[in-house]
Amino acid sequence: MLLSRIRYYLTSLPTLLWGIKNWPSVIYSLLLDPGKRIVSLRNGCRFRFRTLMDLWIIKETCLDHQYEQASTVLEDGWTILDIGAGLGDWCICVAARYPRTAIYAYEPFPDSFALLEENLALNRVSNVKAFPYAISSREGSINLHIVSQHAVQHSTALKTDTPGTRVQSVTLDQVLSEIPQCDYLKMDCEGAEYDILFGADDMTLQKIKHICLEYHDGVTEFSHQDLVLFLARKNFQIRLTPNPAWRHLGFLYAVKNN
Repeated sequence: MLLSRIRYYLTSLPTLLWGIKNWPSVIYSLLLDPGKRIVSLRNGCRFRFRTLMDLWIIKETCLDHQYEQASTVLEDGWTILDIGAGLGDWCICVAARYPRTAIYAYEPFPDSFALLEENLALNRVSNVKAFPYAISSREGSINLHIVSQHAVQHSTALKTDTPGTRVQSVTLDQVLSEIPQCDYLKMDCEGAEYDILFGADDMTLQKIKHICLEYHDGVTEFSHQDLVLFLARKNFQIRLTPNPAWRHLGFLYAVKNN
């Protein structure tokens, strides 16, 4: 796995070098001016970012197109749900490529949600609706655990006493009760994927045609194999794409059987 990890990071360098237009200002801002951290991609999207971790995630979602590579080609006009939208990298790039899509983006961490709204304005995106909520199996408020310095790793799934902040929570049932169907459900929620999907009722799951999520093993008592069995029972076909660098991560793609 160590060799695979090294290979993955080394082969990512050309993608970064080619995909980013404004390398001099990115490097300058990383070293000297955090207030001007904006990355401009060759695909036309621009993002304000905080850390190297944010920049790496932008590379994976917007340049590598990891979700689409692990699942299917998206179609213009789809209704898309983005759970764990972060700073808006994935949903903004998708919205720009497919202007007739309707995207509902959920991000509970206040700092990330503020960045998401800023990046929506920066890219003049109008087909994304953003909500500052966590998705879970219950309505109300929930603890978002602050587990590291990287905002993208905060999680509502942990059963520990780590510090956290209370955020508003809604259920997948509530979200999809107001949307006729979901053509594509994207999820990156640091282990909360188990609680969200296991807590959804059958009527909700029947509305979803495609699911692509990053699974996180070792966060809860469940693993991605539990999701495979659960979704197979709900009439989905499953495909897994392991992460090339980390054994506990990977992508799960589920498509509804006709």
